[in-house]
Amino acid sequence: MDILILFSMGAIAGTLAGLLGIGGGIIIVPVLALVFSAQGVNVDVLMHVSIGTSLATIVITSISSIRAHQQHQAIQWAVFRRITPGVLFGALLGALLAKFISGDNLQVIFGVFMLFVAAQMIFGNTTEPHRQLPKTLGMFMAGTSIGTISSLMGVGGGSMSVPFLTWCNIAIRNAVATSSAIGLPIAIAGVSGFILTGWGVEHRPLWSLGFVNIPAFFSIVVASTLFAPVGARLTHRIPPRRLRLFFGFFLLILSVKFLYV
Repeated sequence: MDILILFSMGAIAGTLAGLLGIGGGIIIVPVLALVFSAQGVNVDVLMHVSIGTSLATIVITSISSIRAHQQHQAIQWAVFRRITPGVLFGALLGALLAKFISGDNLQVIFGVFMLFVAAQMIFGNTTEPHRQLPKTLGMFMAGTSIGTISSLMGVGGGSMSVPFLTWCNIAIRNAVATSSAIGLPIAIAGVSGFILTGWGVEHRPLWSLGFVNIPAFFSIVVASTLFAPVGARLTHRIPPRRLRLFFGFFLLILSVKFLYV
């Protein structure tokens, strides 16, 4: 039953990763937490293993999503190159910080984080026509913020990078596509940190590499890799405003459920 749940979640996460550029982690983390909780995993490491495993799956899902978006020439690689140094630094920092935060506090932070992003996407004002991407230092700071919070929450970064890029007047479809690429360095740096900080920690579920659970990882990536191209194709068929609202309401529903589980 757990394998079936994880496989189904992987299919949903893969579709959402391609559709919204979010890496799928924003749905993988709360579902993994529920599955591990049902298995009796200790609360002290429950969220840490959920987040670390989520980041590991995002490495694979991002690659599949990037390939699909690149077929539409929608990824702005110049933006990706400018923001990646800050993203790498922030993602590693977030993984290190997670070691010092309790599991209960991580769950609350994750739920509030999703609420904030949902409100921004649903009610955010239209950007001013002259607003542009910041200079080198500003991009590094933005990348560091996105990388830190995304790694700490176990998400691919799209829940922050999509709003940031659209705020800078990048079209929603290009923002989603570019965010799928940004999710890859976040996931690589973040999962490296979670493996290192979780090494030898007690009460982890069996077959875990640091804070990454290997059986859950494989159960999810098989389905998410297959379905990420489906979501990427849908991105280029759905009107931008509808895509933005769908993204916002999806996060709103998930955050409320996660906070009250």
